[in-house]
Order: sequence, then structure tokens, then C-alpha cells
Amino acid sequence: MKTITTTDQLANFCEMAASHAYVTIDTEFLRERTYYSKLCLIQMAVKGKDEDCAVLVDPLANGLSLEPLYELFRNENVVKVFHAARQDLEIFFIEAGVFPIPLFDTQVAAMVCGFGEQVGYETLVRKIAKQSVDKSSRFTDWSRRPLTEAQKTYAIGDVTHLRVVYE
Repeated sequence: MKTITTTDQLANFCEMAASHAYVTIDTEFLRERTYYSKLCLIQMAVKGKDEDCAVLVDPLANGLSLEPLYELFRNENVVKVFHAARQDLEIFFIEAGVFPIPLFDTQVAAMVCGFGEQVGYETLVRKIAKQSVDKSSRFTDWSRRPLTEAQKTYAIGDVTHLRVVYE
């Protein structure tokens, strides 16, 4: 897994992602003692087994512009896949006034398919991908740098398993 810390790296990944039918996306954030969430990490993955197919984007990196990501969000040829997208969408709208289009929310799709209302990501991964998700890093301090290997593994799993759920 690669960690993106520069605008050029992000632009390269987003350019590559634009050639795919979909990209899975998730965020990690802090929402303690703030009215709005503080974006701390963005995870993205496209189909493939190559290490470069899944990345962590560090929005706290000095000088990193998220504009290449927002350009990808506006690309209507690429489906942006989230699970329980509401908080992620809120963050991106507050940060840049942008919504990803088109958007596919696996939680909404799972509800339509009979999995129940607000089915959790872990449940979907277990039932569809037949894998388990380690949620031990869920409530860690995502604003602290450097991120631990456990945090990185947890974060990247949120988008790599999502590919299987979406497909």
C-alpha cells in the first residue's frame, strides 16, 4: 500500500483511476470537540491486485492539494463507491463544495437487497466477501503522524474489501 503525500502523486493515482469503471473510497476523520469533522485520511482503491491499486491519501501532508481528487469526483465516467457515504459526503462538501458523481452506496444497495436497514460494513464483508474485518483501529487518533501499521492495514481494508462487496 502506498501513502500519497504530494499533489503530483495524487494526480497520478487519480489519472489512473479515471481509466477504471469504479473507485472505492473511504475516509477517516476526527469529530471530537469540533462542529465539523476534521478530515485525516482518504483511502481509495481500483480493481486489481497490484500494490498501486490501493492507496492512502494523507490530507494533512504539507502542500497537498486535493483538487485532483475533486476532479475525479466530477468525472461522470467513473462510479465512486462508498459504504454509508453520508459522513464522507458531508466532509467533502464542507471541504470543497463537491459531491462525487455518480455515486454508489453499498449500505443503501444492501438495504434494497434485503440485508436490513443500515447494515454495517463488517457484516457485508463477512457475508459477501467471506472475510473478516479487524476493527480494532476504528477509534484511534487519525490525526497523529506517523500512522501505525495497524492503522494503515485497517484503513486500506476499508476500500479493498469494498471492491468485492461492490462487484
